[in-house]
Amino acid sequence: MRLRNPLVLAAGILGTGAQLLARVAENGAGMVTTKSCGPSPREGHPNPTVLDWGHGLINAVGLANPGVDEGVKIIARAKEILEPLGLPLAASIFAETVKGFAQVARKIADAQPDFIELNISCPNVSHEFGRPFACDAGDAARVTGAVKEVTSIPIIVKLSPNVTDIALIARSVEQAGADAIAAINTLGPGMIIDIYSGQPVLANRVGGVSGPAIRPVAVRCVYDIYEAVEIPIIGIGGVGDGRDALEMVMAGATAVGVGSAVRYGGLEVFQTILEEMRAFMVEEGHTNLNQLRGIAHR
Repeated sequence: MRLRNPLVLAAGILGTGAQLLARVAENGAGMVTTKSCGPSPREGHPNPTVLDWGHGLINAVGLANPGVDEGVKIIARAKEILEPLGLPLAASIFAETVKGFAQVARKIADAQPDFIELNISCPNVSHEFGRPFACDAGDAARVTGAVKEVTSIPIIVKLSPNVTDIALIARSVEQAGADAIAAINTLGPGMIIDIYSGQPVLANRVGGVSGPAIRPVAVRCVYDIYEAVEIPIIGIGGVGDGRDALEMVMAGATAVGVGSAVRYGGLEVFQTILEEMRAFMVEEGHTNLNQLRGIAHR
């Protein structure tokens, strides 16, 4: 599948409704991803759930979602809007068990998203669900294989940076049938304490860290994964401008996810990043991103 440009709206950002996804498309994204959807409606954690701590964001939304049945309706409506624009849609899903992932994927496939993204790496609900599947190569592969058995829709597996060897996890999901990898999910969990009250700011106390502060970690993860697999990589984590996006491509990313940057730059950030990428390529004499992809490995 070809994207009109390499920028992808990351899961969890403006992916809660068809009209929001359409606005992102109109503002320049090459692909959009829905907010993660699970087996049943989930309220998530109480507010406050998101904090700008000065160098990025920390959040513990807690996988709030309307459940897969409503998720199918949202995706179907979004597809109607996005298809005339030639814009692919990835449906992000999660579940508590391997069997649950397969069940959600089978239902979500009815809406015919272009991709199904397996969120096996959310770091701020592990106390409820246990250790994320992305922390173990065998678990990650079992989830991937189970979903591949129930749908022919291409599968993107979203990995966690909170492991000692992300390349090992990437190889395991590739061997289990993953069609692409998204890396990375948020770092952590982390904690911010209000020094006047002496208490953690987030209601959940801890949350996933995203934004500029995690970009070097994300770039290294993409670099390691590129060395380990043959399938495409969506590089995500702290991308806020064209330079950041090109860094991801040079590390090996086929496409680049944009998430927290929307908080800082608004929807216009997609066009800004693209313009900065084009300007660099013209200045340096490059005519195609393939000339830059993975050059950090040479």
